[in-house]
Amino acid sequence: MTQTITLRRPDDFHLHLRDGAMLQAVLPETTRDFARALIMPNLVPPVVTAAQAAAYRERILSALPAGADFTPLMTLYLTEDTDPNDLARAHAEGIAVAVKLYPAGATTNSHSGVHNFDKVRPVLEKMAEIGMPLCTHGEVTDPEVDIFDREAVFIDRVLEPIRAATPGLRVIMEHITTRTAVSYVRGATGGDLAASITMHHLIINRNHILAGGIKPHYYCLPVAKRETHRLALVEAATSGDGRFFLGTDSAPHTDANKLLPCGCAGCFTATNTMSCLAEVFDRENALQHLEAFTSLNGAAHYRLPVNTGTLTLTRSEAPVSFPSHIETGDGPVTVFDPGFALHWRVAE
Repeated sequence: MTQTITLRRPDDFHLHLRDGAMLQAVLPETTRDFARALIMPNLVPPVVTAAQAAAYRERILSALPAGADFTPLMTLYLTEDTDPNDLARAHAEGIAVAVKLYPAGATTNSHSGVHNFDKVRPVLEKMAEIGMPLCTHGEVTDPEVDIFDREAVFIDRVLEPIRAATPGLRVIMEHITTRTAVSYVRGATGGDLAASITMHHLIINRNHILAGGIKPHYYCLPVAKRETHRLALVEAATSGDGRFFLGTDSAPHTDANKLLPCGCAGCFTATNTMSCLAEVFDRENALQHLEAFTSLNGAAHYRLPVNTGTLTLTRSEAPVSFPSHIETGDGPVTVFDPGFALHWRVAE
Protein backbone atom coordinates (compact mmCIF):
# COMPACT_ATOMS: atom_id res chain seq x y z
CA MET A 1 0.00 0.00 0.00
CA THR A 2 1.45 3.36 -1.06
CA GLN A 3 1.71 6.17 1.49
CA THR A 4 2.24 9.82 0.60
CA ILE A 5 3.45 12.83 2.58
CA THR A 6 3.78 16.37 1.23
CA LEU A 7 6.07 18.94 2.88
CA ARG A 8 7.09 22.49 2.29
CA ARG A 9 10.21 22.28 0.15
CA PRO A 10 13.12 21.63 2.52
CA ASP A 11 16.26 23.58 3.35
CA ASP A 12 19.74 22.21 4.02
CA PHE A 13 21.40 24.41 6.62
CA HIS A 14 24.88 22.93 6.21
CA LEU A 15 26.23 21.99 2.78
CA HIS A 16 29.64 21.59 1.16
CA LEU A 17 29.68 22.20 -2.59
CA ARG A 18 33.44 22.64 -3.14
CA ASP A 19 34.33 24.41 -6.39
CA GLY A 20 35.19 23.78 -10.02
CA ALA A 21 34.47 20.32 -11.42
CA MET A 22 33.25 19.00 -8.06
CA LEU A 23 30.75 21.84 -7.71
CA GLN A 24 29.41 21.17 -11.20
CA ALA A 25 28.83 17.50 -10.36
CA VAL A 26 27.39 17.65 -6.86
CA LEU A 27 25.18 20.74 -7.08
CA PRO A 28 22.34 18.98 -8.97
CA GLU A 29 22.15 16.36 -6.21
CA THR A 30 21.06 19.10 -3.80
CA THR A 31 18.94 21.28 -6.11
CA ARG A 32 16.78 18.27 -6.99
CA ASP A 33 15.15 18.30 -3.54
CA PHE A 34 16.21 21.43 -1.65
CA ALA A 35 15.10 25.03 -2.18
CA ARG A 36 17.96 26.59 -0.23
CA ALA A 37 21.22 25.55 1.37
CA LEU A 38 23.69 27.19 3.71
CA ILE A 39 26.99 26.96 1.85
CA MET A 40 30.13 26.26 3.85
CA PRO A 41 33.11 28.58 3.20
CA ASN A 42 36.05 26.19 3.76
CA LEU A 43 37.43 26.36 0.24
CA VAL A 44 41.14 26.71 -0.50
CA PRO A 45 41.62 29.62 0.02
CA PRO A 46 38.64 30.09 2.38
CA VAL A 47 35.78 32.51 1.77
CA VAL A 48 36.58 35.25 4.30
CA THR A 49 35.34 38.52 2.77
CA ALA A 50 32.11 39.87 1.33
CA ALA A 51 33.69 40.06 -2.12
CA GLN A 52 34.81 36.42 -1.98
CA ALA A 53 31.35 35.29 -0.83
CA ALA A 54 29.68 37.20 -3.66
CA ALA A 55 32.06 35.68 -6.21
CA TYR A 56 31.50 32.15 -4.87
CA ARG A 57 27.73 32.67 -5.00
CA GLU A 58 28.01 33.67 -8.65
CA ARG A 59 29.98 30.50 -9.43
CA ILE A 60 27.26 28.43 -7.77
CA LEU A 61 24.47 30.20 -9.64
CA SER A 62 26.34 29.74 -12.91
CA ALA A 63 26.53 25.99 -12.24
CA LEU A 64 22.81 25.53 -11.56
CA PRO A 65 21.04 22.95 -13.73
CA ALA A 66 18.60 24.39 -16.22
CA GLY A 67 15.27 25.17 -14.56
CA ALA A 68 16.56 24.70 -11.01
CA ASP A 69 14.83 26.73 -8.29
CA PHE A 70 17.57 27.05 -5.70
CA THR A 71 19.06 29.78 -3.52
CA PRO A 72 22.56 29.45 -2.06
CA LEU A 73 22.85 31.08 1.36
CA MET A 74 26.43 32.19 1.78
CA THR A 75 28.63 32.18 4.88
CA LEU A 76 31.91 33.83 5.82
CA TYR A 77 34.82 31.91 7.31
CA LEU A 78 35.78 33.46 10.65
CA THR A 79 39.49 34.15 11.06
CA GLU A 80 41.48 36.15 13.57
CA ASP A 81 41.81 38.83 10.85
CA THR A 82 38.11 39.11 9.96
CA ASP A 83 37.08 42.74 9.49
CA PRO A 84 33.89 43.48 11.48
CA ASN A 85 32.91 46.25 9.04
CA ASP A 86 33.27 44.00 5.98
CA LEU A 87 31.23 41.35 7.77
CA ALA A 88 28.51 43.88 8.60
CA ARG A 89 28.42 45.02 4.97
CA ALA A 90 28.04 41.42 3.77
CA HIS A 91 25.11 40.99 6.13
CA ALA A 92 23.45 44.31 5.29
CA GLU A 93 23.70 43.71 1.55
CA GLY A 94 22.40 40.14 1.76
CA ILE A 95 25.67 38.64 0.56
CA ALA A 96 26.17 36.40 3.60
CA VAL A 97 23.62 35.22 6.14
CA ALA A 98 25.98 33.74 8.75
CA VAL A 99 29.59 33.35 9.87
CA LYS A 100 31.27 29.97 10.36
CA LEU A 101 33.60 29.28 13.26
CA TYR A 102 36.15 26.53 12.67
CA PRO A 103 38.60 25.94 15.49
CA ALA A 104 41.91 25.72 13.65
CA GLY A 105 42.56 22.18 12.45
CA ALA A 106 39.16 20.81 13.42
CA THR A 107 38.13 19.46 10.00
CA THR A 108 38.67 19.69 6.23
CA ASN A 109 40.34 22.96 5.17
CA SER A 110 40.09 24.47 8.66
CA HIS A 111 43.73 25.50 9.03
CA SER A 112 42.82 29.19 8.72
CA GLY A 113 40.42 28.89 11.66
CA VAL A 114 40.58 30.44 15.10
CA HIS A 115 43.40 29.72 17.55
CA ASN A 116 42.88 32.60 19.98
CA PHE A 117 39.22 33.34 20.63
CA ASP A 118 40.01 36.65 22.32
CA LYS A 119 41.11 37.97 18.92
CA VAL A 120 37.65 37.47 17.41
CA ARG A 121 35.72 39.09 20.26
CA PRO A 122 35.13 42.38 18.36
CA VAL A 123 33.70 40.39 15.44
CA LEU A 124 31.38 38.44 17.71
CA GLU A 125 30.19 41.64 19.37
CA LYS A 126 29.44 43.15 15.96
CA MET A 127 27.50 40.02 15.00
CA ALA A 128 25.40 40.24 18.16
CA GLU A 129 24.72 43.90 17.40
CA ILE A 130 23.48 43.27 13.85
CA GLY A 131 21.82 39.90 14.49
CA MET A 132 24.12 37.83 12.30
CA PRO A 133 24.25 34.16 13.40
CA LEU A 134 27.42 32.29 14.32
CA CYS A 135 27.63 28.69 13.08
CA THR A 136 30.06 26.59 15.08
CA HIS A 137 32.01 23.46 14.27
CA GLY A 138 31.80 22.34 17.87
CA GLU A 139 35.04 20.52 18.56
CA VAL A 140 38.22 21.47 20.35
CA THR A 141 41.47 20.47 18.70
CA ASP A 142 43.58 20.01 21.82
CA PRO A 143 45.55 16.80 21.11
CA GLU A 144 45.15 15.77 24.74
CA VAL A 145 41.35 15.61 24.36
CA ASP A 146 39.98 12.28 23.12
CA ILE A 147 38.31 12.65 19.72
CA PHE A 148 35.05 11.28 21.14
CA ASP A 149 35.03 13.98 23.85
CA ARG A 150 35.82 17.00 21.69
CA GLU A 151 32.23 18.20 21.36
CA ALA A 152 31.51 18.15 25.09
CA VAL A 153 34.80 19.90 25.86
CA PHE A 154 34.07 22.53 23.19
CA ILE A 155 30.82 23.40 24.95
CA ASP A 156 32.60 23.93 28.26
CA ARG A 157 35.80 25.59 27.06
CA VAL A 158 34.67 27.62 24.05
CA LEU A 159 30.94 27.89 23.47
CA GLU A 160 29.71 28.67 26.96
CA PRO A 161 32.35 31.41 27.49
CA ILE A 162 31.56 32.95 24.07
CA ARG A 163 27.84 33.04 24.80
CA ALA A 164 28.36 34.40 28.32
CA ALA A 165 30.64 37.16 27.06
CA THR A 166 28.44 38.09 24.06
CA PRO A 167 24.79 38.52 25.11
CA GLY A 168 22.38 38.36 22.21
CA LEU A 169 24.71 36.43 19.91
CA ARG A 170 22.66 33.95 17.90
CA VAL A 171 24.45 30.60 17.71
CA ILE A 172 23.85 27.41 15.76
CA MET A 173 25.69 24.34 17.00
CA GLU A 174 26.20 22.57 13.71
CA HIS A 175 26.08 18.80 13.18
CA ILE A 176 25.77 17.92 16.87
CA THR A 177 26.65 14.33 17.73
CA THR A 178 26.08 13.84 21.46
CA ARG A 179 23.31 13.78 24.03
CA THR A 180 25.44 16.35 25.88
CA ALA A 181 24.86 18.82 23.03
CA VAL A 182 21.15 17.98 22.89
CA SER A 183 20.84 18.67 26.62
CA TYR A 184 22.83 21.89 26.31
CA VAL A 185 20.53 23.25 23.60
CA ARG A 186 17.44 22.30 25.57
CA GLY A 187 18.80 23.91 28.71
CA ALA A 188 19.53 27.25 27.05
CA THR A 189 17.19 30.18 27.55
CA GLY A 190 16.47 33.25 25.47
CA GLY A 191 15.96 31.62 22.07
CA ASP A 192 19.45 32.44 20.78
CA LEU A 193 20.74 28.84 20.57
CA ALA A 194 19.77 26.09 18.13
CA ALA A 195 21.41 23.05 16.55
CA SER A 196 21.54 21.32 13.21
CA ILE A 197 21.65 17.54 12.92
CA THR A 198 22.84 15.56 9.93
CA MET A 199 21.01 12.67 8.36
CA HIS A 200 23.98 10.34 8.71
CA HIS A 201 24.40 10.97 12.44
CA LEU A 202 20.80 9.82 12.85
CA ILE A 203 21.74 6.50 11.25
CA ILE A 204 25.32 5.53 12.10
CA ASN A 205 27.23 5.16 15.34
CA ARG A 206 30.93 4.55 15.79
CA ASN A 207 30.51 0.80 15.35
CA HIS A 208 29.54 1.42 11.74
CA ILE A 209 32.96 2.97 11.17
CA LEU A 210 35.12 0.50 13.10
CA ALA A 211 33.41 -2.83 13.74
CA GLY A 212 34.30 -5.59 11.29
CA GLY A 213 36.92 -3.48 9.53
CA ILE A 214 37.37 0.23 8.90
CA LYS A 215 34.61 1.78 6.76
CA PRO A 216 36.13 5.02 5.41
CA HIS A 217 32.90 6.18 3.76
CA TYR A 218 31.32 6.45 7.22
CA TYR A 219 34.23 8.48 8.60
CA CYS A 220 33.22 12.09 9.20
CA LEU A 221 33.97 14.95 11.56
CA PRO A 222 32.59 15.27 14.11
CA VAL A 223 33.02 11.51 14.25
CA ALA A 224 29.94 9.39 15.01
CA LYS A 225 29.65 8.49 18.69
CA ARG A 226 28.13 5.72 20.82
CA GLU A 227 24.64 4.34 20.14
CA THR A 228 23.26 6.19 23.18
CA HIS A 229 24.22 9.47 21.54
CA ARG A 230 22.66 8.49 18.20
CA LEU A 231 19.41 7.69 19.97
CA ALA A 232 19.45 11.09 21.67
CA LEU A 233 19.86 12.76 18.27
CA VAL A 234 16.99 10.75 16.81
CA GLU A 235 14.75 11.72 19.72
CA ALA A 236 15.62 15.41 19.30
CA ALA A 237 15.19 15.44 15.52
CA THR A 238 11.87 13.61 15.54
CA SER A 239 10.40 15.47 18.53
CA GLY A 240 9.17 18.54 16.66
CA ASP A 241 11.28 20.76 18.95
CA GLY A 242 11.90 23.97 17.00
CA ARG A 243 15.51 24.24 18.19
CA PHE A 244 16.63 21.30 16.02
CA PHE A 245 16.73 21.22 12.22
CA LEU A 246 18.44 19.64 9.24
CA GLY A 247 21.96 20.47 8.15
CA THR A 248 23.23 17.56 6.08
CA ASP A 249 26.94 18.38 6.17
CA SER A 250 26.98 16.56 2.83
CA ALA A 251 30.69 16.59 2.04
CA PRO A 252 31.93 15.21 -1.28
CA HIS A 253 35.39 13.69 -1.47
CA THR A 254 36.61 11.50 -4.29
CA ASP A 255 37.00 7.83 -3.48
CA ALA A 256 40.74 8.18 -4.03
CA ASN A 257 40.92 10.79 -1.26
CA LYS A 258 38.62 8.86 1.07
CA LEU A 259 40.72 5.69 0.73
CA LEU A 260 44.12 7.22 1.42
CA PRO A 261 46.13 6.04 4.45
CA CYS A 262 45.07 9.39 5.97
CA GLY A 263 41.68 9.67 4.31
CA CYS A 264 39.39 12.70 4.20
CA ALA A 265 36.49 13.12 6.62
CA GLY A 266 32.98 13.50 5.26
CA CYS A 267 29.90 11.64 4.04
CA PHE A 268 28.27 12.55 0.73
CA THR A 269 24.55 12.41 1.50
CA ALA A 270 22.84 14.93 -0.79
CA THR A 271 21.56 12.26 -3.16
CA ASN A 272 19.37 10.31 -0.73
CA THR A 273 18.92 12.55 2.34
CA MET A 274 15.15 12.95 2.09
CA SER A 275 14.52 9.23 1.53
CA CYS A 276 16.72 8.31 4.48
CA LEU A 277 15.11 10.90 6.74
CA ALA A 278 11.61 9.71 5.86
CA GLU A 279 12.68 6.19 6.82
CA VAL A 280 14.09 7.37 10.16
CA PHE A 281 11.00 9.42 11.02
CA ASP A 282 8.67 6.65 9.87
CA ARG A 283 10.39 4.14 12.16
CA GLU A 284 9.87 6.56 15.06
CA ASN A 285 6.18 7.10 14.14
CA ALA A 286 7.06 10.77 13.74
CA LEU A 287 6.37 11.59 10.10
CA GLN A 288 4.16 14.44 11.33
CA HIS A 289 7.37 16.19 12.49
CA LEU A 290 9.44 15.68 9.34
CA GLU A 291 8.33 18.98 7.81
CA ALA A 292 9.30 20.91 10.94
CA PHE A 293 12.79 19.36 10.97
CA THR A 294 13.49 19.84 7.26
CA SER A 295 11.46 22.89 6.25
CA LEU A 296 10.29 25.06 9.15
CA ASN A 297 12.59 25.13 12.17
CA GLY A 298 15.77 26.20 10.40
CA ALA A 299 14.03 28.93 8.45
CA ALA A 300 12.59 30.30 11.68
CA HIS A 301 15.95 30.36 13.43
CA TYR A 302 17.65 32.06 10.47
CA ARG A 303 14.69 34.46 10.21
CA LEU A 304 13.92 33.46 6.65
CA PRO A 305 10.50 32.98 5.05
CA VAL A 306 9.29 29.42 4.66
CA ASN A 307 9.63 28.09 1.11
CA THR A 308 6.46 28.31 -0.95
CA GLY A 309 7.00 25.17 -3.02
CA THR A 310 6.33 21.62 -1.86
CA LEU A 311 8.02 18.23 -2.02
CA THR A 312 6.14 14.94 -1.97
CA LEU A 313 7.47 11.63 -0.68
CA THR A 314 5.81 8.31 -1.43
CA ARG A 315 6.31 4.96 0.25
CA SER A 316 5.94 1.63 -1.50
CA GLU A 317 6.76 -1.97 -0.67
CA ALA A 318 9.43 -2.15 -3.36
CA PRO A 319 12.78 -0.74 -2.18
CA VAL A 320 14.12 2.44 -3.73
CA SER A 321 17.49 2.23 -5.47
CA PHE A 322 20.08 4.98 -5.53
CA PRO A 323 23.40 5.10 -7.37
CA SER A 324 26.34 3.85 -5.35
CA HIS A 325 28.42 6.80 -6.53
CA ILE A 326 28.36 9.82 -8.81
CA GLU A 327 30.96 10.68 -11.39
CA THR A 328 32.74 14.00 -11.16
CA GLY A 329 35.49 15.65 -13.13
CA ASP A 330 37.79 14.93 -10.20
CA GLY A 331 36.83 11.24 -9.86
CA PRO A 332 33.98 9.13 -8.44
CA VAL A 333 32.28 10.10 -5.17
CA THR A 334 30.53 7.41 -3.13
CA VAL A 335 26.94 8.09 -2.08
CA PHE A 336 26.10 7.42 1.58
CA ASP A 337 24.72 3.90 2.16
CA PRO A 338 22.36 3.80 5.16
CA GLY A 339 22.81 0.05 5.47
CA PHE A 340 19.09 -0.75 5.23
CA ALA A 341 16.46 -0.78 2.51
CA LEU A 342 14.80 2.51 1.64
CA HIS A 343 11.10 2.52 0.74
CA TRP A 344 10.48 6.25 0.61
CA ARG A 345 11.23 8.20 -2.56
CA VAL A 346 10.83 11.81 -3.63
CA ALA A 347 8.03 11.95 -6.19
CA GLU A 348 9.02 13.36 -9.57
